[in-house]
Amino acid sequence: MPAVIDDFGEGESLQHLVFRGVGELGWEETEAPVIQDDRDALVRPIAVARCDLDTAIAIGLYPMQPPFTMGHEMVGEVVEVGEKAGEWKPGDRVIVPFQISCGECSMCKRGLTNACESVPLGAAFGLAVREGMDFGGALSDLIRVPWADHMLLPLPDSIAPEVAAGIPDNVSDGYRTVAEPLAANPGAPVLVAGGPAQSVGLYAVAAAVALGSERVVYVDFDEHRAEVARGLGAEAIAMTFDELVEFTWDERFPITVDACALPPGRTLALNSASPCGHCTSVSGGPTPTSEVPLSRMYAKGITYEVSRVHARTTAPAVIDLVTEGRLDPGALITRTVPFDEAAEAMTEDAIKIVFTR
Repeated sequence: MPAVIDDFGEGESLQHLVFRGVGELGWEETEAPVIQDDRDALVRPIAVARCDLDTAIAIGLYPMQPPFTMGHEMVGEVVEVGEKAGEWKPGDRVIVPFQISCGECSMCKRGLTNACESVPLGAAFGLAVREGMDFGGALSDLIRVPWADHMLLPLPDSIAPEVAAGIPDNVSDGYRTVAEPLAANPGAPVLVAGGPAQSVGLYAVAAAVALGSERVVYVDFDEHRAEVARGLGAEAIAMTFDELVEFTWDERFPITVDACALPPGRTLALNSASPCGHCTSVSGGPTPTSEVPLSRMYAKGITYEVSRVHARTTAPAVIDLVTEGRLDPGALITRTVPFDEAAEAMTEDAIKIVFTR
């Protein structure tokens, strides 16, 4: 029999924050989730970080089909577990990777957990429903985590829930843009083009510093983000957006990151890559198609990666960096607010907000 430490039962209701359309967010009642498979766990979210994408969705910068429950960067407490959900027990505090993955398919076994073959591509907590499969979202009283024996990660006692909340997505996303390139080219200089993917770009800065880059340069059209980057150990250049559009320089970097998500930042990151350099874009941009300078990339032999993070695969290494004291996700937290203020705070001008119970 599953172990239970909660008052929710089958047929009972809970509250969840629903994205109904651009500028329309509100709390609604829904039926409480239940264990559907022996590998399931029910988890109560206790700290939920606002992802850069959440704000873009809420204001219409990144179109996504409503309705769905918001929130996907989360730390929670196990409430109920299926008989084959691993060693988890009620009361355990866990980090929940935002992408759904089974841990058993060929893609998962290769570490490509953003493309698990057991669910539709893009299936995740807190984002648009994919092919009728709705996993709910973290801004809710309770969520069902499938394949919990694989999905869930223990929250170390040394990391506060609000600090760890961003690890399932934005912190890991920033880390992966520089971790593998720096492993192949230790100490290499890094350029980060910042912008709307604001926390991801700044986490890339923090990760590059933690992983030993000899020089990290951050370019943005926002002075506040540039100042934060300086505090993380980067050289930072702030300019207007129009200046960014026209900005060119002769310097080249073996590793570049496009965390701007807009064409000028992507172009800067690609043009600033050195011959045989590596450039990672953390977003394909808000439109269905984007232009890239392929002829220049070809001539220099640039490796260009544009992809989503493999959250379940990447998060453990990030957790290790945090527990070792080399990376502090809390340095970017603007403020924490209670769950019931999440709808209003979703569009607030802030780098990182964490919702807590």
